[in-house]
This record gives sequence, C-alpha cells and structure tokens, in this order.
Amino acid sequence: MNEVAAPPRAKEPDGQTGHRARSGQRRDQILDVALKLFAQKGMANVTTRQIAQAVGISQPSLYAHFRNADEIGGELCARAFDTLTARMERDADTSATARERLVLMGRAYIEFGLDNPDMYRVAFMLEDKKPCPPDPASANTDLLNDPVLASGLRCFSVMHRVLIELVGEDGPKALLLAQMTWMHVHGLVSLLIARPEFPWLDRDVLIDAILAGLPMLLSH
Repeated sequence: MNEVAAPPRAKEPDGQTGHRARSGQRRDQILDVALKLFAQKGMANVTTRQIAQAVGISQPSLYAHFRNADEIGGELCARAFDTLTARMERDADTSATARERLVLMGRAYIEFGLDNPDMYRVAFMLEDKKPCPPDPASANTDLLNDPVLASGLRCFSVMHRVLIELVGEDGPKALLLAQMTWMHVHGLVSLLIARPEFPWLDRDVLIDAILAGLPMLLSH
C-alpha cells in the first residue's frame, strides 16, 4: 500500500455539529468497507481508490477522512485490539481465581475472533509492515508511540497481568506463559477462520478442550 499521502486535513470550524455527525458516519462507512476488502484481498493489495469506489465516493473525498490505506488499516487494527481488551478486562477483573479468569479470558478471546472474523483477520492474521518487538516489556519509545502497537500491547497486558498474579512475580516466566496462552487460543481461532472447510470436530468440543488445556500451560 505504498501510496502518496494526501495533504494534511484542515481542522473543521466549530459549530458544525451536523456536518461532523455526517462526517463520522462517512468515516465509519469507509472503515466498514475497507475491513471487508482487507479481509478478502489482504491489506497490501487494497488501495484508497478501490476503497473509495466500493464506498461510492471519490478518492479526494476519502482523503478528507484518511490520508492513505495504511491509516485506515491502522485504525481498524486499533479498534479490534481495543474491543478485545474491553472484553477480556471484564473477565480479568472478576472475583474468580486467577486460573478461572485465565479460562474466562481465553473464551472471550475465542468468541471475539469467531464473532468478528474479518476484524480478527485484519488485526491478527494479515502481515503488517511495522516491526513488532520480540519482548513487549522492552519495546522502545518510538514503537510505543505507534497507536496500533500501543493498542495491541494494552490488549496483551490484560492477559499478562493475570499470569503475573499466578506466577507470583513479574518476570520472564510470567511473560513466557502469557505469550504461550495467547498463541494457544490464537491457533484455534485462526485455523477455524482460515480453514472452515477442514473436517473439524464439533466447534464447541474443540473450544472446551483448548480452554481446559490453558491451566496446563502453567506447569511449564
């Protein structure tokens, strides 16, 4: 998606509430259409021209809302991470034991992905050109200033803090187990989304088995 960015947008004057509402609706429409195109074709294969045509607006009209396709993709990813974070936080903050909360968060993660396959594809299954630090705890300041990565790290931190509680300290073991847990549930979701034609067992049976295996990770 190497496109020339549109020029900076001028700020909208105050007192244009109706216009802002319509602008917000158009922005959401662009995001909805782009989400479908990205999920179908891959983020690198979709241009602002294609998005604008699918929305039914001109390319300059799209630039009034987003500078380029990368910016659209970034907002979609951040929205996905933020939505998942909110879901997992509800389970992370209950009075259940840490092990029980880990399973609840795992189920919330799986349900989010299967309920929102296009959103999940864009956020978790499509290549991103931005580098991701191997250790979230050591991410440098420039990377943390990336709003997409920051949203992803906030999402991961919900699961991470429960593992810290289980392990009893904020160290390499808690980080390893948190990343293993994330990979554990991601594997199920990504395969069910990417390969629905495979003769999987009953979906609920698979999900229950994966969730039952989460506490076993703690023996590592």
